[in-house]
Amino acid sequence: MSYDHLLATAAQLSAAFATRSAEIEAERRIPADVSQQLAAAGFYRLAVPAAIGGLEVPPAINSQIIEILAQGDAACAWVTFIGATSGSALSGLPQAAAQRIFAAPDTMITGVFAPTGRAERTAGGFNVSGRWQWGSGSQNADWVLGGCRLFERGEPMLDEHGRPRTHMVVLPTSEIEHLDTWQVSGLCGTGSLDYQVAQTFVPDERVVGFVREGRVPVTPLYAFPNFTFLALGIGAVCLGIARSAIDTLIALGQEKKRVGSGRTIAHKSSAQVKLAEAEAALRSARLFYYDTINVAWQQALQGGRVSTEARRDVRLATTTAVTACTRVVDDMYTLGGGASVYKTSKLQRHFRDIHVATQHIMVAPTTLETIGGHLFGLDANVATL
Repeated sequence: MSYDHLLATAAQLSAAFATRSAEIEAERRIPADVSQQLAAAGFYRLAVPAAIGGLEVPPAINSQIIEILAQGDAACAWVTFIGATSGSALSGLPQAAAQRIFAAPDTMITGVFAPTGRAERTAGGFNVSGRWQWGSGSQNADWVLGGCRLFERGEPMLDEHGRPRTHMVVLPTSEIEHLDTWQVSGLCGTGSLDYQVAQTFVPDERVVGFVREGRVPVTPLYAFPNFTFLALGIGAVCLGIARSAIDTLIALGQEKKRVGSGRTIAHKSSAQVKLAEAEAALRSARLFYYDTINVAWQQALQGGRVSTEARRDVRLATTTAVTACTRVVDDMYTLGGGASVYKTSKLQRHFRDIHVATQHIMVAPTTLETIGGHLFGLDANVATL
């Protein structure tokens, strides 16, 4: 199947959104019309099951779309990957319930997977209370997810292995309260504010993974671990930011002259070396990133299960990509000199955006500790991969 039309649309929207980056950042959220364009393009349903009207595209295509969007505006790309990733949660619901939630092609779902909420068992469902951080794009969403710990009669509910159960619940946006907490240095336009609910009833059918009967058919895309979906989106955003940073520096370097010199940045030997190193670092990281995705995807297609080794390699490539891209952006920002600090410069926005992206727990240094432990043959907690 060809996905060229999706990639072409991503390129068109990326160019259009690049001209609105200052506006998006000032609003501290994605404008409603921008969100509607992303929805109309099908980007919020990239990982929604095809059985209920989603696109269910392969992971590499999903990442390429996010990467392209990030070259224009990182906030738009970030919200898109959160929306796409959240849509995959519908695969864990009864099909009839998932269809009721995904009632229209432009339905947007966002969410926070971290189980900071509490869901107390009651007749036919749960009473949910909680507060969640990093609610990217939730102000434009129709539905939001919130990770919860499950309780019954005040005691934690346990799974078949005796561990506390955590699930995401699906809440209509009309039932949540947004809190104006998103005052940040970068990715300002993502609108990643906190939201909360108090004693809100959620039926069993809207608790992801709780009801097993009548679920959406399991297909290769959902053999991919949920953790991987989220990490891949962060990596794709960073790849797009770094690509734009290099392109911006090249354009700047051909016209800007150093004080007291008639030569441009492009004629400076040290700048030439840094640029070449940055290009090599970005391309190398990108190849590693997509290579591991494709290996894992082939496993999902052939056997419906992604091996621990493949999951490990995807997470290693993702964290490596984020680290490499951050160094690239830092170098391009430095090469830009004083011009980089002005708000009119893309380089200062790239610098701020990528340094916020690096703070996400999915690409934190602890990821490398787990991966390194597994490579050593130790008993590492690979469940987080």
